[in-house]
Amino acid sequence: MFTGIITAQGEVTAIAPIGQGQDMRLTIGVPDGWLEGAVLGASIACSGCCLTAVELAPGTFTVEASAETLAKTTLGGWQVGRRINLERPLKMGDELGGHVVSGHVDGLGEVLSATPENGSTRWRFRVPAAIAPFIAPKGSVAIDGVSLTVNEVEGQEFGVNIIPHTTEVTGFAQLRPGELVNIEIDMLARYVARLREFEA
Repeated sequence: MFTGIITAQGEVTAIAPIGQGQDMRLTIGVPDGWLEGAVLGASIACSGCCLTAVELAPGTFTVEASAETLAKTTLGGWQVGRRINLERPLKMGDELGGHVVSGHVDGLGEVLSATPENGSTRWRFRVPAAIAPFIAPKGSVAIDGVSLTVNEVEGQEFGVNIIPHTTEVTGFAQLRPGELVNIEIDMLARYVARLREFEA
């Protein structure tokens, strides 16, 4: 489990196809000391995708992504040099500064716009119809692994405000309209919807 509070920016340093070219192995460079205490098999959220570290080396870790992951997330389009948001898993007793994030991406969202608004930036996204009902005003959403509060919702579109600090420590500084992002809906919304299926 994660919190959606990004603790580092990593960089994809190597990509290799595996599994008859259907799957992918990625090596990711990290800041000095960021992997301290990590063990082989550890879960690491990479721009919102929970991946397993299959190799650890000084300053880097390697993960493998299945065809399913590549098809349902932005990972299939990653290239060497791409900057990504990183978060180590939550430990018992850690501060829960964002919201409970599983690292299981529900779908892709499209960046529609980024507009300066006072001291922050108002971002708007469009999501698939299947996950739009799970995004509510003042609810939580994870965008590329970043825990954010939803400001407004209009059909399949929603908006969030990003303060300068968040822009500086995440990949929002590199995002542009038309690009795709990983979306994870609030876990509470998922279970409420499931319960309502049985009430109907």
